[in-house]
Amino acid sequence: MYQWRRAWACGGAEALASKGAPGPEPRLSDEQLSRLKQRLGEGPAAAGYGDDQRWTLARVVALIAAMFHLRVSITTAWQAMRRLGYTAQMPIHWASERDEDAIAHWGGYQWPSLKGSPPGAARGSVSPTSTGRR
Repeated sequence: MYQWRRAWACGGAEALASKGAPGPEPRLSDEQLSRLKQRLGEGPAAAGYGDDQRWTLARVVALIAAMFHLRVSITTAWQAMRRLGYTAQMPIHWASERDEDAIAHWGGYQWPSLKGSPPGAARGSVSPTSTGRR
């Protein structure tokens, strides 16, 4: 039997009346945010995520629930992460394997050769109405 049907059988039409919006979600305090930032800094492995070492919003929601006994949405977790300075696609820390010398070499020597036009290529326009096309 459906839940609404049980409520109607017990309380009639008044039992089916809306109780209003659930209200605003809880917002984390500055103290809670600082504790969350410290915990995020320890990494996902410290929170029990061994395979994938990235924080996802679903994991942050679970962490907030475990730390503060608050049930928040992904939107609230995203707002908390933004308040902490995190962005959607950019990690705070670089990978430990990052080789700055190799990156500088690639950007200075290999990228210009890939970026340029092939030798002997004529410059022109792809537009059929352009005067530069011959």
